[in-house]
Amino acid sequence: MPLQELLRPDQILPSEPLKNHTSFRIGGPADLLVLPENAKELAEVLECLQSGKERFMVIGNGSNLLFSDLGFRGTVIKIAKNMSLASHQGVFLEASAGISLAALAAKALSLGLTGLEFASGIPGTLGGAIFMNAGAYGGEMKDVVAEASVITPDGARSLNASDLKFGYRHSALSDSGDIVASAKLKLAPGDKEEISRKMDDLNSRRRDKQPLDLPSAGSTFKRPEGHFAGKLIMDAGLRGFSCGGAQVSQKHCGFVVNKGGASAKDVLELIKRVQDEVEKQFGVFLETEIKIVPEK
Repeated sequence: MPLQELLRPDQILPSEPLKNHTSFRIGGPADLLVLPENAKELAEVLECLQSGKERFMVIGNGSNLLFSDLGFRGTVIKIAKNMSLASHQGVFLEASAGISLAALAAKALSLGLTGLEFASGIPGTLGGAIFMNAGAYGGEMKDVVAEASVITPDGARSLNASDLKFGYRHSALSDSGDIVASAKLKLAPGDKEEISRKMDDLNSRRRDKQPLDLPSAGSTFKRPEGHFAGKLIMDAGLRGFSCGGAQVSQKHCGFVVNKGGASAKDVLELIKRVQDEVEKQFGVFLETEIKIVPEK
């Protein structure tokens, strides 16, 4: 069944600029961008694309992605505000994959549930956070996820925490490609004032240390064993180093920022220059943490 019979016209966006859907504000047009509104529509869209052997990828808020300047030849399925319902029962919080972590943390606060404070400033969605086991300030998604409902090529299934095989910025979904439709989190009763204080403290620390005033895709490089990427880059004398509109952040050298009009080509050139210089000076190769998406 064609997508036009599964979704409304306003849920199918042809030649949609991907810079409008990523935190880097970089990326050419996708052939199509589609916006399913529930798990049933998501499953139907996936079945349609898979049966036609069409190229596709799934994104959330696009907070750790770098798309090509030429865009993406295929269909981008966006799971964000279009799939963001949440409910609770006792200490369990259940939500669709597109809800932002900030909104989910705020929901937990309103219910007096603790455990999600670490996630309140992470600029991603629940589905993306589970996919990569996102974390910050000593907390990770593996600490709170009880189960996830995922869409696989064989249909929907439920995975518990052990099935998800969480590791550092990794889960079983990173290998299988299965897509989170919703998840259930197990939190704990807490004091609202204490939860709010902790969230305010973490978000204040984030604002003080990270370049939130400029577009970026978060931490550009993974933390190399025994080192900190930002310190290596700073010690290599690369603070503020630029290629075109892409710049090593003056505030935190672990971030590449878009200081205005940056292209994917600028970012890739800058990443390569940083990797080469750090390896030359310290013998450490910096792996990228952001996902670089080719046009084809």
